[in-house]
Amino acid sequence: MNTIAVTMGDAAGIGPEIILNALGGELSGAPVLVVGCLATLQRVYAAGLAPAVELRAISQVAQARFMPGVVHVLDEPLADPGALRPGRVQSQAGDLAYRCVKRAAELAMAGQVQAIATAPLNKAALHLAGHPYPGHTELLAELTGSRDVAMLLYTDRLKVIHVSTHIALRQFLDTLSAARITSVIALAGRFLQLVGYAAPRIAVAGVNPHAGENGLFGDEEIAIVAPAIAAARAQGWQVTGPCPPDTVFLQASEGQYDMVVAMYHDQGHIPLKLLGFYDGVNITAGLPFIRTSVDHGTAFDIAWQGKANPASMVAAIKLALRLVGENQPGAGTDQESMAGRPA
Repeated sequence: MNTIAVTMGDAAGIGPEIILNALGGELSGAPVLVVGCLATLQRVYAAGLAPAVELRAISQVAQARFMPGVVHVLDEPLADPGALRPGRVQSQAGDLAYRCVKRAAELAMAGQVQAIATAPLNKAALHLAGHPYPGHTELLAELTGSRDVAMLLYTDRLKVIHVSTHIALRQFLDTLSAARITSVIALAGRFLQLVGYAAPRIAVAGVNPHAGENGLFGDEEIAIVAPAIAAARAQGWQVTGPCPPDTVFLQASEGQYDMVVAMYHDQGHIPLKLLGFYDGVNITAGLPFIRTSVDHGTAFDIAWQGKANPASMVAAIKLALRLVGENQPGAGTDQESMAGRPA
């Protein structure tokens, strides 16, 4: 049986409650275990923030016996669980988030789990704990020795992969390269093939308004983006662009393209979150294993209040299960529902 490990993320955020609501609800009985602080999960359950489940501590993956109503936990304890303050940035929560990701990645690299799904971490807490990573993507790349990775956002209606993410716009312009764009196009194509697209159609957004308007509003499209697209076409990928950023995401959402290559964080995140905030899944393309994640943050303002929507957590786990070939409770794995377009 293929198994998914779910990391708790920041314990002071909504991660613990959305995990328990996902595994105690729609995904009850699925081959999914939690890497996180058992005492924190027990506290969430005791506060009435999750459905009735048995929290069963295990020390190794092989001990898990998946069945409805049981949530298996590989315990990564907080330094002081009783001192955890929901909705606040704390170094112990940042350190726990790091340790959970590290342990899950080690399990995946060893083949003990076949994919990981991550609840959100808080970058400020992560940094406060001495782990100066911009986010999951960069952390997982270092833990796995992966040099060529990209953030990919997935919904049935729109799929976006990013050339750059958590850097300043000025730094993005200074570091943009044709080699990176070509690499991201290839990552997009390989992922789409993995989920059932035999001949992926990829659009590449421009950097400037109207994709530079033939150099009128900037020459990055001429000097960098167009050569990258040409190189990707030479590799056999079906690529269109550079496309005007103000229309290409609409075109993709209407079925003209299977994925859009976005140049920077907000260019891709804004349309994706507008169309699929609650069911969007964040994927790290280019790792040696499948990694999915919720497409939202720790939501400290509503944490531990029973207000958090677990839909994105459910979607992230479901997609991970599909990608490793596991049926879900009450669901199939037909390619068309998985990919959104027949292969």
